Amino acid sequence: MRLLIVGGGGFRVPLIYRALVSGRFAGLVSDLVLHDVDPSRLAAVTAVLRSMPAGPGQPLPVHATTDLAGALPGTDMVFAAIRPGGTAGRVADEKVAQRLGLLGQETTGAGGISYALRTIPHMVHLARLMDRLCPSARLINFTNPAGMVTEALVPVLGSRVVGICDSAGALVQRAARAAGAGLPEGTLDGVGYFGLNHLGWLYRLESGGRDLLPGLLADPAALQSFEEGRLFPPAFLADLGMLPNEYLYYFYRSDDARRSMSTMPQTRGEDIHGSQQELYPRLAAAGGDAFRLWDAARRSREEGYLAEARPDGSQRDEEDLAGGGYERVALAAMRALAGMGATELILNTQNTRAPAPGGPAGPAMAQPATPEAAVPGLPADAVVELPCTVTADGARPIPQQRPPEPQLRLLRQVKEVERLTVRAATTGDRAAALAAFAGHPLVGTDEVAARLLAGYEEAFPQLRLMWGAQDITADGGR
Repeated sequence: MRLLIVGGGGFRVPLIYRALVSGRFAGLVSDLVLHDVDPSRLAAVTAVLRSMPAGPGQPLPVHATTDLAGALPGTDMVFAAIRPGGTAGRVADEKVAQRLGLLGQETTGAGGISYALRTIPHMVHLARLMDRLCPSARLINFTNPAGMVTEALVPVLGSRVVGICDSAGALVQRAARAAGAGLPEGTLDGVGYFGLNHLGWLYRLESGGRDLLPGLLADPAALQSFEEGRLFPPAFLADLGMLPNEYLYYFYRSDDARRSMSTMPQTRGEDIHGSQQELYPRLAAAGGDAFRLWDAARRSREEGYLAEARPDGSQRDEEDLAGGGYERVALAAMRALAGMGATELILNTQNTRAPAPGGPAGPAMAQPATPEAAVPGLPADAVVELPCTVTADGARPIPQQRPPEPQLRLLRQVKEVERLTVRAATTGDRAAALAAFAGHPLVGTDEVAARLLAGYEEAFPQLRLMWGAQDITADGGR
């Protein structure tokens, strides 16, 4: 199988390579191509791969290129993890919001809308190139905000695209360990999870026919043993009756998050930007020492993740610091999509409930004109995050319970924001961008929305060029 990683100069690419040459994924890929618009980043990452300690599998041939159209023909699978504007763009995403007293976060709130506005045109451009140059290839989208980006790609690629994020699956794994439950790899039997990317809840965790979640939520000591349990007060979780995704910290404890961020000497984006500006040239010149340098930087970066939620200076779990989250999800999805065995994963895909298996065949059993929603209460054509059965036919959503009304209201509000953002980014509709900012629960007023958009237009002049454009995806939105 030929795998193309778009954004191949990305910091986490070595994690994918490490998984591909070891364990259950060894031999899955025969040809790995890294594409990036920045040749210096490609040089740094390939230096890390060359210096990586040998694993049990055979080394994998790696080709690096800045020619996207030349890389796509013959490709079977595409991973995409791009960041238009680089880490400097992330700094602006955070700082523009923070200067207005809002949450300054990469994917949640105003920063996430800004990130999506300038990223979606590039990703739609990629999808259109795929449709022309490798029409049978699948796209596994890492690019954030993953739910919004995936929703923008479905009109081009249909079921050939899925979005991934490791935060939901990691929540399930951590909660299962804390509850003393065994969760066999490749199955989510008994797991109930619904939401959008970075906005979801674990509401059921069965083992042996018994739901262990109520007991876990009633055990403060067990909750303190894992990341999400420590983010929220035990009484709050017991009353909620569910475990929120870690990113709901920014909704449920937004004042705490803003206060904590305001006391930090620099934003998360500034920290990452500064460290990568210094690190990448060193990696390219480090020779056999490149992997060691990269791995030390990776661990330091993991230690700083969601630091605003740990003002006491406490550390993340050692298993989280070891790395190995989202690449396992992506490779498990790739393996299943390639027809090498079904699996169950939490993915971002359309909220369409598959027809029940069995029963008489023929036109009478055709899919209804209005498909049912796998997460009741949300549109069936919307991209949601939920457990899926993944096979060579694609990702089939596993039906979930209807979210309680407070959660459903929040999901509907944020989904409308996502759809307005997609409209703005694909049609050049500035009014839709304003409405997206104003409608987000962490922004909330037309006046602040106008100031936000003006601030982002100043930081990213290409946004002004988008408004009213005939086809802003024709050249990748550049």
